[in-house]
Amino acid sequence: MTVTALNQAVARLLERSFPLSWIAGEISNFTKASSGHWYFTLKDDAAQVRAVMFRGRAQYAGFIPREGDKVEVRALVTLYGARGDYQINVEAIRRAGVGSLFEAFQRLKEKLAAAGLFDQERKRGIPMFARTIGIVTSPQAAALRDVLTALRRRAPHVTVVLYPTPVQGQQAPQQIAAAIATASHRAECDVLIVCRGGGSIEDLWSFNDEAVAYAVANCSMPVISGVGHETDFTICDFAADLRAATPTAAAELAATPRADWISSLRADANDLRRAMRRSLSDAAQTLDSHARRLLNPSAQIRQQRLKLLALSTAMVHANRAPLAQARSVLDRMGTRLEARRPDVSVPKAQLDALRHRAAQGMAGQLGQRRDALRGLSAQLELLNPQRTLERGYAIVTDAKGAVVRTPAQLKPHQTLTLRLAEGSAQVELAGVQPALE
Repeated sequence: MTVTALNQAVARLLERSFPLSWIAGEISNFTKASSGHWYFTLKDDAAQVRAVMFRGRAQYAGFIPREGDKVEVRALVTLYGARGDYQINVEAIRRAGVGSLFEAFQRLKEKLAAAGLFDQERKRGIPMFARTIGIVTSPQAAALRDVLTALRRRAPHVTVVLYPTPVQGQQAPQQIAAAIATASHRAECDVLIVCRGGGSIEDLWSFNDEAVAYAVANCSMPVISGVGHETDFTICDFAADLRAATPTAAAELAATPRADWISSLRADANDLRRAMRRSLSDAAQTLDSHARRLLNPSAQIRQQRLKLLALSTAMVHANRAPLAQARSVLDRMGTRLEARRPDVSVPKAQLDALRHRAAQGMAGQLGQRRDALRGLSAQLELLNPQRTLERGYAIVTDAKGAVVRTPAQLKPHQTLTLRLAEGSAQVELAGVQPALE
């Protein structure tokens, strides 16, 4: 076996023996190659292992690890054949502790989905032309500046109402839910934006709260969630009527640009003018057409009377001609039928004679068959076994139901069945002795 074959066999053995697993450790000797691949060592207090994460997987990591970072990797155990080094091939990486948070996130997501909070049927449409927009976020958040800048640029006419609340910290979920409930109770906005900037899963955890989800779902106005960056998802996103990738995108979805309003109004005004001109033109042409067709009432009545008389005359002629033609055809057919009707008197007399002869023949045969049946019935009665039993005879059968015909079939203490004329009886033989002839 060559060294290459040996290393390939060991690599296959390792990959079959160890399935994909989550491994926790500390980053060491991290290197990002020009190809985009990551090479590093994953270690703990007592051991270390080399690791590689190829570019196709690394681009979805969401962060670049640094020396000393505590991480959890999902990896396949393998062997680098060129050097014969044992290593792990990393397919996913996350910061240490994110796994438990993600599991809690998944459990809450499944619970609220089962309760119907994420059903598409309950999602409300965002109003096209909002006049007042509410914002639930921290007054110091960069997300608020992004939203206000986007609204000032797109729709300076829109009124903005801020419902201030902390967006991070232990008490933040309750305060966020209270701010949303306040906006719902006041009902002074056409749409509500719940937003904050990006961060780690821990930073966004205030928006993965059940109370926040119910506050969003029960809000009296449509809610747009703009929490984090494009790749960040929170429970608030699923409960909201619409999710935006960023706070700025939430502002763009909430407010139609003022230029679009003006352009739409101008287009509607032009369409209205054209429709009015078209309606007036059509009405004028219709009026001219009716004016040309308008006649004096007396002349119109005379014209209608002449038309009615012509139609009445045509109807009378139309009814008379087919009726006369049909009567003529019927008379001709009746004459032809009388001429071709056959004389059936002679065949009828023959049929009556044959019917009489058939009846007599059937009566004779029926009498003969009845006499023969009586004779056969008498013979059958003579051969009936029941009549023989009634004369004092009996049929003897053994335990198997076989008929006993000779003494050789009998044994002492044997149980026999005697069938008599009326019922049957079981007897036991005391002994058997053939009769002397």
